[in-house]
Amino acid sequence: MVNFKLFFYLVAFFTLVLDQVSKFLILHYQPNWSVGFIDIIFLKNTGAGFGILQGWSLLLGVVSLLVAGAVVYYYSQVPKQTLPQLFLGLFLGGVVGNALDRLLRSYVVDFIDLGFWPAFNIADAAITIGAIGLIVVLWKK
Repeated sequence: MVNFKLFFYLVAFFTLVLDQVSKFLILHYQPNWSVGFIDIIFLKNTGAGFGILQGWSLLLGVVSLLVAGAVVYYYSQVPKQTLPQLFLGLFLGGVVGNALDRLLRSYVVDFIDLGFWPAFNIADAAITIGAIGLIVVLWKK
């Protein structure tokens, strides 16, 4: 029998660790690399996605913690199946990763630049994949 709660928290934990380690390395080395169609750069984002709400890091950090709290509080209502647990774990890990940046640094470290899309990080990708995955999986139900 699969322990879905453990799986969910492990996905969230490893997402958070990968996000924070990658941001630490970006902060330390501050690269300016081009790897094919991806640029790896160091950017400070004091707002939310697409550059909105610049300068509102504290408020966005608090909102992120409230969202993380809601995810944990309502966890019992999530289907005990692998995909919903995976997607929600990705979402939670990403939300907590960006919340830590906002509350500890006053900005989010972004570093993946595709050129045609605003720069983002591992947490942003996890939030997006998690949210879209949950919508698709739950929509099919």
